[in-house]
Amino acid sequence: MERRRFLLTSLAGVLAAPLVVEAQQSSTLYRVGLLIATPEAFVAPYIEIFRQTLRGLGYVERQNIAFEWRYADADGNYDRLRALAAELIQLKVDLLVTETTPPTRAATEVTRTIPIVMTVTGDPVAVGLVTNLARPGGNLTGASFFFPDFGAKRLQLLKETIPRLTRVAIVWNPRNAVHGPTVKSIEKMAETLGIAVEHIKIQVPADVGDALVQIRNGRSALVVLEDAMINVWSTQIADVAVKHRLPAIFGLAAFAEAGGLMAYAPNRIELWRRAAIFVDKILRGANPGELPVEQSVRFDMVINLKTAKTLGLTIPLSLLLQADQVIE
Repeated sequence: MERRRFLLTSLAGVLAAPLVVEAQQSSTLYRVGLLIATPEAFVAPYIEIFRQTLRGLGYVERQNIAFEWRYADADGNYDRLRALAAELIQLKVDLLVTETTPPTRAATEVTRTIPIVMTVTGDPVAVGLVTNLARPGGNLTGASFFFPDFGAKRLQLLKETIPRLTRVAIVWNPRNAVHGPTVKSIEKMAETLGIAVEHIKIQVPADVGDALVQIRNGRSALVVLEDAMINVWSTQIADVAVKHRLPAIFGLAAFAEAGGLMAYAPNRIELWRRAAIFVDKILRGANPGELPVEQSVRFDMVINLKTAKTLGLTIPLSLLLQADQVIE
């Protein structure tokens, strides 16, 4: 039962949406650097949205725009992000685009002059990237979302699904600056709901084995925060959770599709599309410090009914009606 087709599966429709714009007339070849923490396989559909939006705005690759790509390690380790940002600066890019909070922080540490457009970045005020959303100042702007609020909302969704829920484990990365405020938000909501909280931390690849053991031996539902490193292992986390009958809610729809119980997240297609529009504005002369940071207003919820059945859970009709995708 699917209330409406999930946005990623209707990619063609999004790309076909009309854009009322003037073609880019400049003969200048702009160089745009992209610094991305998420492994390429996860982010590829969204990057295509970004490129297609720029094409609709009049940019033609190798004619008036060129891209330089830098990805973190395949395991999502953040150690090289600052060096990769420096590489892009040395290539004399006109603008940087950063995906998620750690690359955005790395880029701001390397340059205070080259414009930076962030996307899928969690609450830039909470982590100190900007002091004001309406007028960020400096060289940073872009599209973001209130990550801490999402963490608390995910716990609420689990509680609504499992009224008897009394214990939850948060899978998170202390090295991700936005995870700290998010965990505090979840803990505050947990106290309100009468739920005890445990912590499973994944900071480096060597932590993954122990984390899977903790999940396997635990008796808690899981709130799995999205993070480049955690995303790499989310399929394994989902597999272990289902095998040991532990409900899990994720921040990426792909992992509900891979077997997790639920996913609730900002709409990444829209965030990447907005990033392209920011790029266009800045290349046309806008000052990034005067462009208000935008917050996501579109959210995706995916529910896996097959997993719910395996776990012996009945999903409330109220949640099914809210879902963007229901997997049967």
